[in-house]
Amino acid sequence: HMSTGYGPVFEEQPVDTIYPEESPEAKITMSCRARANPPATYKWKMDSVEIDLDTQSSHYSLVGGNLVISNPIKTKHVGQYFCFATNIYGTVISREASVQFGYLDLFSSEERESVYVKEGQGAVLLCAPPPHHPDELSFRWILNEFPTFIPLDKRRFVSQITGNLYISKVDSSDSGNYSCIASSPSISKSVFSNYIPLVPLLFLVSPIRWKKLDGQLPPNHELRMSGAHLHLYNVQFEDAGSFQCEAVNSRGKDYHAARVSVEAFPEWVEQMSSTEQDLSRDYTMPCVASGKPEPRIRWLKNGQLSHRKEMRFSSLTFDDSGMYQCIAENHHGVIYATAELRVYACAPTFEHNPVKRVMAAKNGRVVIECRPKAAPKPSFSWSKDTELLHNHTRVFIWEDGSLEIRNVTRADEGRYTCFAENDRGKANSTGSLLVTESTKITLAPSNADVKVGENTRMQCAASHDASLDITFVWSLDGRVIDLHKESHHYERTLVRQHNGSSNGELLIKNLQLKHAGRYTCTAQTPIDNVTAAAHLVVRGPPGAPGGVRVLNKTDKSVTLQWSRGADNHNPISKYTIQYRDSFSEDVWKNATTSPADVEGNAEMATVVDLFPWIEYEFRVIATSTLGKGEPSSPSPKDKTLEAFPVVAPSDVGGGGGTSRELTITWTPVQPQYYYGPDFGYIVAFKPQDGAQWMRVTVADPQAKHYIHRDPSIPPMTEYQVKVKAFNGKGEGPFSLTAAIYSAQDAPSEAPGRVDGKALSATDAIVWWLPLSQGNVDGYQVKYWRIPDDSEGGAETVVVPGSENHTRLESMKPDSHYLVEVRGYNSAGYGPASEHHQIHTKKPPPSRAPKIIGQKLKSHSVVNIAWEHVKPLANEAAIEGYKVLYRQKGHSTGTLYTTSKQYIDLPFHADGNYVVEVRAHSEGGDGAVAQININITGGGVMSAPSLSVLSLLLLAALCLNL
Repeated sequence: HMSTGYGPVFEEQPVDTIYPEESPEAKITMSCRARANPPATYKWKMDSVEIDLDTQSSHYSLVGGNLVISNPIKTKHVGQYFCFATNIYGTVISREASVQFGYLDLFSSEERESVYVKEGQGAVLLCAPPPHHPDELSFRWILNEFPTFIPLDKRRFVSQITGNLYISKVDSSDSGNYSCIASSPSISKSVFSNYIPLVPLLFLVSPIRWKKLDGQLPPNHELRMSGAHLHLYNVQFEDAGSFQCEAVNSRGKDYHAARVSVEAFPEWVEQMSSTEQDLSRDYTMPCVASGKPEPRIRWLKNGQLSHRKEMRFSSLTFDDSGMYQCIAENHHGVIYATAELRVYACAPTFEHNPVKRVMAAKNGRVVIECRPKAAPKPSFSWSKDTELLHNHTRVFIWEDGSLEIRNVTRADEGRYTCFAENDRGKANSTGSLLVTESTKITLAPSNADVKVGENTRMQCAASHDASLDITFVWSLDGRVIDLHKESHHYERTLVRQHNGSSNGELLIKNLQLKHAGRYTCTAQTPIDNVTAAAHLVVRGPPGAPGGVRVLNKTDKSVTLQWSRGADNHNPISKYTIQYRDSFSEDVWKNATTSPADVEGNAEMATVVDLFPWIEYEFRVIATSTLGKGEPSSPSPKDKTLEAFPVVAPSDVGGGGGTSRELTITWTPVQPQYYYGPDFGYIVAFKPQDGAQWMRVTVADPQAKHYIHRDPSIPPMTEYQVKVKAFNGKGEGPFSLTAAIYSAQDAPSEAPGRVDGKALSATDAIVWWLPLSQGNVDGYQVKYWRIPDDSEGGAETVVVPGSENHTRLESMKPDSHYLVEVRGYNSAGYGPASEHHQIHTKKPPPSRAPKIIGQKLKSHSVVNIAWEHVKPLANEAAIEGYKVLYRQKGHSTGTLYTTSKQYIDLPFHADGNYVVEVRAHSEGGDGAVAQININITGGGVMSAPSLSVLSLLLLAALCLNL
């Protein structure tokens, strides 16, 4: 029996240690601890030389398994360290760990130069970190003052290798002083650089595009810093390759490519574990690692390097016991696996695995296992009841000790004993065999032939031993049918029958083509199983034809070829051909063919009535009496040949335009009617009474008009025009001829007798003699204030040709304006009239009348009085007063004019009324005074205007404070 002891297994191992040169704590601790029984003893090596703890006790001491280095000295203690752990079962070596001394100097104190960058371009600010050890630093940048750290975003990126700051598109907000902070995480120290000024200059720059030269950009990428930074995350080996960025602007293009190679740290593919193995048997320790570059494998036994490439033992001895370590290493790192191998020997024992009681079916086969624990491997013999067994036609003793009996009968029932013996001793164990009735298929499935969408039943029944449970398993073409997952197509009824037979019939519902094949019914008990099979044929619509391609083509037809698809056990009766082009928006349309009906045995047809010079795709659909099949994949896109255009532009017309022009317009031809490359138009025109047509070529296929300019074209003259299309093949037919007129001349006379007068401080009226020419569409009136404004800032009014006067508005009071008038038509403006001057009137009074009284004269008449308004020096004289009154909520009311300073107002109904009083002058109406009057059966209540009310309320509020 094995002891409970075991060899050392590491629980803590040394790690790379960086000792800060300025450290206040003058010691380094390297960890080493192993679980072991009996407990392990420890030794250490530095650079492969064992450390003598007795002679070097001033610097080295052992605490448990840990090595403590006191008052470390750089010249003495920098190196590679590892520990050994040993007990009676063997030795293991820890991983190697380095001791280094760390430092980070200050940045250079020299001034840093300013960086000038055009806005929109990229900038790089160099960090230039100071001398340091180890290499790993982390970098951040500040702008102007600590702690304003620069955020990293789509525009800004800090390289954690060089420390440089990259800004992809500089703008004015980037202006300022930048400082690089370098931090050494291993010695917890940070230093700052001197400030670097960044000065943006105005400029426009280009976008950046990325591509992978040897394939697609990986899906695991994102673009940052406006495209200047391509970020690959979760990198895979297949992402390796060359990546190129391209920048384009009006001056040209520039490229830059970089190669990415993907490597990997070693990792275990197959790893060993501690094991016990029999003396003298064969054994191989597994140890397989992956990595890039491929890792180198080394083996250690009890801490000693072994020169074996693999640990393969052909006959184990006790000397092979021990602690084994497999080490996989490439330049990215190293990994260790540790296991104990223990070789043992013992006499056979059945304590943990006695021979069992087994059952077998009549006429079947049974194996009774014999598995004692024994080392070396024992020899085996068997007895039944009291009789020793030997190999013969039905009974075999296997090499591993198992007993096999074939064609089992009732007579084979009984007690069976296995005997095992080796050089350490012997043992035996007894089990038994019980024989049951064998299972038989009593009703086998039969072949069936059905159509898609129908249901069918596959029958299966079996007889079996009454003491055993039976289950039925169905499979299709060797794959077991999951009745739960596929319940919408498969259903099984299990009915136990009286004559010792069970039924496992399978119902198949809504049959599809995929359900065809060989169905196998397996009837199984815990002891045996039997199978029976049948074929199911499913007939359905045809499968998709294959390989559709264009054999030859003309300008209007294409001959197609295809290969027939599966007929799914029902003959194909006909084929339908469909097409689509770039104008059909992904809609497939049925094609016209020659012959019109494509028979089911055809593998070729010609599509007719196509348009020339159009890119088409075709697909073919087979049909049988059971329906229409799936369409084929589309044929490769192909263009019909070119032809002369046959469609002429429509809606030819025109006329109008600027003087000495002939404008010809049309509706362009739709692209599907171009019929060929180099499509354009030929425009032909001649005077109505001329004999010679002029022809002009317009090369733009989307052109809608052509303007012919010629100083000799007479105005308003009838021309005949027609347009036709052409392409690289030739010319098409002309459109219908249209009659159009050349442009009229602009008016040649200036309007005469311009006159006008001011109506108020802001409005005036102006009039003139109409032009006698018949080609005037209207008049343009311009007016501007002098001397403040120029003609460029003039106001403009447009008047139809049927009128000869207009009102001028939004003028400034008491100002001099110049007015000019000119005629215009579609050809342009005629000459301007002579300037006429108008002086607007002084502004109306800016002060409102002060209402001094209102009283009821009778039941329905109210007298209202106000003080006379005195105009200011620059305001117009008062000519009278206007009084408007209306019911509250109504927009219309009654207006009175009076030269007095009071008025009697009749009120015809009760209600709330608003009364407004304003002074009137030649400059217009002055500011308004307003009162509210409430007429009730009992008389009048009045309220001052709202503005006064709000003041009264405010005063009341102030008093209540």
